[in-house]
Amino acid sequence: MSKFASRIRDCNRPFTLSAGLTRGAYPWRIQFSGGSGWRPSGGSWCWQSHHEPPRQSSCLRSLHAAQIMYLLFSLGYAGVSRTSPGDVMGVTMSELIADLRAETAELITVIESLDPAGWELPTPAEGWAVRDQISHLAWFDDAATGAAADPEGFRSARDALLARGDGAVHELVLASRGLAPRQVLDWFGAARARMTEALAGLDAKDRLPWYGPDMSAASFVTARLMETWAHGQDVADALGVVRVPTVRLRHVATLGVRAMPYGFAMRGLPIPAGPVRVELTLPGGTVWAAGPIGVPDVVRGPALDFCLLVTQRCHRHDTTLEVAGETADAWMEVAQAFAGPPGKGRAPGHAPALAG
Repeated sequence: MSKFASRIRDCNRPFTLSAGLTRGAYPWRIQFSGGSGWRPSGGSWCWQSHHEPPRQSSCLRSLHAAQIMYLLFSLGYAGVSRTSPGDVMGVTMSELIADLRAETAELITVIESLDPAGWELPTPAEGWAVRDQISHLAWFDDAATGAAADPEGFRSARDALLARGDGAVHELVLASRGLAPRQVLDWFGAARARMTEALAGLDAKDRLPWYGPDMSAASFVTARLMETWAHGQDVADALGVVRVPTVRLRHVATLGVRAMPYGFAMRGLPIPAGPVRVELTLPGGTVWAAGPIGVPDVVRGPALDFCLLVTQRCHRHDTTLEVAGETADAWMEVAQAFAGPPGKGRAPGHAPALAG
């Protein structure tokens, strides 16, 4: 409790803790200023792991969501006890960096030969074309490099961006639309290389500022990898490309499991009292597992299906996940691995990655 409370005090937005948490189990009772339960004072937008254009939400309220998501992720208060090497705490910094580079290379392979028309194709994120997905990644990669190389300079730039209010991130996307496709591609490649080099020089426990509270370097890299994978899925769907899933899905799964209470919280729903066991089959047949063995609530199936669902890149009905128990069933209806308000998600039948 004291460790959690100290992290609360470190956050740069005021809120109060009304009751404690127990690690790896429920119930949770938290009260933030202006809100109740797990619900912050209004909606929010995630600056690190998100899925829809920022014009749909508030920059200032986003900070509350980022704080909650970070605390869940860095402290591991997710209502499950993770027993698999797939958990981020069992992955070295060098492995995370290597996986981030591999995820980046795969995305560049998809977009590097696009003609101008391909860059303008709409993606499932309403109002964003392929070019917008890539320029968005590039802009925040540059911001991440600043966070690693010049923390104080980053904080000043962050505060200036937040001061612009609602729609600031979408304005950044609009500003980049004057760039030619090749310029967007080159920007992303260079920005990602700079960011990756800067992060590779850090220890996993080093702290970096971001648009919420500071994050560990390992958490930061994992979140950027998930962001790349999720936006890459939007791009792939727009282009009609079916990507080959990889074991890097374990990072997305880790975030999805750790964020279990978050989906309930952002909808103003009570946090379930029981844990959930998650058993996922990674590409190649390796089983990634989290949560106590023998509990009645279980989610089991392909890691790809789970990761698409928790990033809202597919509808639950399009997956082959086996779900047992009331808590697990309720979770699958609200699951989200990103901070921010619940989006509309995908309608049934709109999951090209699972069509085969």
